[in-house]
Amino acid sequence: MSLPHALLGLLIVRPRSGYELTKEFESHIGRHAWAAGHTSIYPELNRMAENGLVEVTHEGARGSRTYAATEAGRAELRRWMFDRDRSRKVRNEEVLRMFLISALDPDDAVAYLRGIAEESAEKAAELAKLLAATGPIVQGDPEKFGLLAAEYGRRQYEAVHGWAEWAITQITGQAAEESRSSRATAS
Repeated sequence: MSLPHALLGLLIVRPRSGYELTKEFESHIGRHAWAAGHTSIYPELNRMAENGLVEVTHEGARGSRTYAATEAGRAELRRWMFDRDRSRKVRNEEVLRMFLISALDPDDAVAYLRGIAEESAEKAAELAKLLAATGPIVQGDPEKFGLLAAEYGRRQYEAVHGWAEWAITQITGQAAEESRSSRATAS
């Protein structure tokens, strides 16, 4: 599961409270990579502390705690990042939908793909605007490394947009050909 690794990564960049981590997941991380709310974040922080991956570095008012990654946490994140084991279970709902497009009638398939094309173009433009407003990645500034993810996301959305447009032409060309064939057969 990636939630502990997402938390470790954020805590390696800088120590944060559970509240600050929740806010991170409500912004770009939650919208583009991994959704998690406080009901999952706080119990996970407790498990990670029990396992020695994070430690409480400060206790504030009203029981607020600031967490930081330990050396064991840094090692675990590094292990996870470099783990390329492809034998894990794959669960990608979007790719599954692509496999199942053929179950839709052609008009519905095209409408579905147009939705993907529009949404991916909007998200690519949103990330392009964010990237333009934040400036370049600064070497040694881990806070700016999120821009690498934003650029990856922008390029991915552009690729999905191009694919959806291509798929539409494949289906509409195929639908037009099938229509011509059925008219010729009926004559």
